[in-house]
Amino acid sequence: MLDYAPLNWTQDFYPDDHTYMTFLKKVFRHEFRKNGFRRISTSVLEKGEVIDEVFGENKSAIYKTQDWYLRSHSAVGILRSYINAELHESIQPVYFYYMGNYFSQTEEGYNELHKIGGEIIGENDPILDAILIYTTYSVLKKIGLEDKFTIKVNSIWVEKEKAKYREELITFYENKKHLLSQKSQDDLEIDPMLLLLSKDEDEQILAKEAPAMAPKFLKKDSKAHYLKVKEYLDLLEIPYAEDHTLVGKFDFNTHTIWEFADKETGQQISLWARHNTLSTKLGSAKEIPATGFFTNTNVLINMLKDNEIKLKNKDSIDLYFVQLGDEAKKVILPLSLAAREAGINTVVSLGTPSMREQMLKANRSGAKYVVMVGLMEARNGIFQVRDAEAGTQAEVKKEDLIDYIIDKVGAGKLDFYCPAKDLVK
Repeated sequence: MLDYAPLNWTQDFYPDDHTYMTFLKKVFRHEFRKNGFRRISTSVLEKGEVIDEVFGENKSAIYKTQDWYLRSHSAVGILRSYINAELHESIQPVYFYYMGNYFSQTEEGYNELHKIGGEIIGENDPILDAILIYTTYSVLKKIGLEDKFTIKVNSIWVEKEKAKYREELITFYENKKHLLSQKSQDDLEIDPMLLLLSKDEDEQILAKEAPAMAPKFLKKDSKAHYLKVKEYLDLLEIPYAEDHTLVGKFDFNTHTIWEFADKETGQQISLWARHNTLSTKLGSAKEIPATGFFTNTNVLINMLKDNEIKLKNKDSIDLYFVQLGDEAKKVILPLSLAAREAGINTVVSLGTPSMREQMLKANRSGAKYVVMVGLMEARNGIFQVRDAEAGTQAEVKKEDLIDYIIDKVGAGKLDFYCPAKDLVK
């Protein structure tokens, strides 16, 4: 039997899911615009040579032909696009936001994520890190999740300082190898900082006891940058905790790193860090300062549902036409279009000959008012209008129907949204 389920690392998004997704996009987009961000969309495919150069053996992209990968790391595509378009010649910094699907490979398998995030390129000012943290913090508060998440911050500054820190970690773990999984023992040889990211409960306890990067291994400039970020967070009254186990898994992650997580489940909502050295991996002759974050909307949608946060249903139907026969259709068609122009959310029942079945459809649709038009009503222009909530019925003349529904629904609840109004004539 044919299996109709999507690939196990992908997902289908149904209308109810899109109600939440659209809501999140609108709130984030509004917050981004207020702070000077403009939208960018990069290719869903990246050249294999670009990804190979950036990640080497530590690839987070999941699918490759000879020449390309599915995109996985938003900063790579955005910074590549920035360099390609020579945006360094414009006023700096450049503020971008993005929304789209990304693909990655985890220990559990492949994964498709819908991400919303921001990227600021061209300046190294610590206030930019704080602005990005504030953006996510502000959105989460506004969507009703104010007390449902935690914020962690850390500093992992430059590679030279990381090298000394790695030596300290190796010393710490050397006599504890017998407590480590085989994977962690292998990671110790590759990069001991990866052990701080372990999902194993016992290894997480060890990681908490491991030496911290800040402030011992940070030089003067690094300390100053990190302190400034924390000062700005305090100024903005953003609650956070320092966590030395929060480190980037890529060698181009530098300086400030932060994470938002579900307080109840510990699931990661948002993560990112500075990545000032990413540009040199992309072939730039000099470092281009960059900082950014991504938000996992899949986790956010689940949080909204789990916390029973309801959204207004803008797809609700005010008026539903039930008809019998071609003559009734010819009466209803122009009338339904006029109703929509008047701001009334309107649906016409089509393709079902039975009045009984059409009424069942109308009930399931949740329509507030149902208009029944048969041959007699089409000819005499007097319609039967049923108030679904009250269970009452009234006769209304065809020419009075739109005003009647507007009066019942309320003029303040009509939908006059029209994207075409954005045209400048």
